[in-house]
Amino acid sequence: MLALDAVTVRAGTATLLDALSLSVSPGEVVAVVGPNGAGKTTALRLLAGERTPTSGHVRLDGGAMSDVPPDALAKRRAVLPQESGLAFGFTALDVVLLGRTPHRTTRKTDLAAAERSMRQAGVDHLAGRRYPTLSGGERQRVHLARALAQLDAPNETGESRYLLLDEPTSALDMAHQHSVLRTARRQAASGIGVLAVLHDLNLAAQYADRIAVLAAGQLVAVGTADAVLTPAVVRCAFGITVMVTPHPCAACPMVVPVPEDAAFGSDGSLFDPLPVLGSTFNESTFRSL
Repeated sequence: MLALDAVTVRAGTATLLDALSLSVSPGEVVAVVGPNGAGKTTALRLLAGERTPTSGHVRLDGGAMSDVPPDALAKRRAVLPQESGLAFGFTALDVVLLGRTPHRTTRKTDLAAAERSMRQAGVDHLAGRRYPTLSGGERQRVHLARALAQLDAPNETGESRYLLLDEPTSALDMAHQHSVLRTARRQAASGIGVLAVLHDLNLAAQYADRIAVLAAGQLVAVGTADAVLTPAVVRCAFGITVMVTPHPCAACPMVVPVPEDAAFGSDGSLFDPLPVLGSTFNESTFRSL
């Protein structure tokens, strides 16, 4: 299990995360959702080992992740950041091969892993294209393939592995959004733990085993989509009124924003106003919803 254990992160006078506990286990997809500035990316960077908490602990299989050597950690977790700056004229295949750096395997092995990963990410047709000529969405999927290639290795020791995705669908059209998340589900089916920061609640509902809702650096709710995506939780975290209805095609809820001039309940009455999470969060406030 990869976990945050009561972590707090401060930057100057600002508290980015406040005693946050969050985990992802091998074989599951966890979606982290929340408004802008909620602390989602900060949480992911802690899990990636790219940032140190002010207090609390980041744990990998029960031990301190900081005790894992960088080369060993690189074989066990791969990260797709929001943005990946790369100005060199590498081909897409060259970029994907960067994910093979920790493994120090043969060129033949690396190429086979890169080609598998590019097929999984749907970018094998871009292998010979120069990276700077790719669209934003194509670049994002190439970097997904790089992350997949980083985790592509026989797991002879049985150690857990994790794929961390920071807004992997942000630059993608609808078809590719679903394609990327289907790839995430296939990774989970192979035993890899996947944590994805998402903005679309309906994508989270459709593809995640569990959803963690963050706001103001704190955990508002965590659980299955049915348990978490309620009008009360969404209103509390996002400050917007929604209706939640069964998805017409999938076994999950569907969240529909309600226009302000049509915020009525099923009995024809106006929805009761619910408290919106501000800069501080009192647990008793949410429990009263």
